[in-house]
Amino acid sequence: MKQVSMLAAAMLLAGAAVLPAQKGLTQMNIEQTTSTQVSESHPYVGMWVTADGHIRHNLLPNGRYDEARGNRESAYQGRYEIRGNHIDYWDDTGFTADGEFIDGVLHHAGMMLYRKK
Repeated sequence: MKQVSMLAAAMLLAGAAVLPAQKGLTQMNIEQTTSTQVSESHPYVGMWVTADGHIRHNLLPNGRYDEARGNRESAYQGRYEIRGNHIDYWDDTGFTADGEFIDGVLHHAGMMLYRKK
């Protein structure tokens, strides 16, 4: 029981939702652990592009992203979460990625993406 209490406390500190489960166990509701809404006024919501315009990440205010590559619109789609200057991506096909916003530039997978105005 002590391990379950420690796990629940750690999850609460991390901002996760803790729900009682059957038989006294604790489980995490994955859909409730991530913020799916980002304010439209959040400084990182919107279009981010590489200098050559080939890669384009549209970070939508509903917590989803749409990535275009060259002429291929919606090449990748999924959800994202921003914590501070860090972004995590969960693609609908199953892969994950992350990046950092540094001095107004998104550093992601060896690329630099710039905010499109």
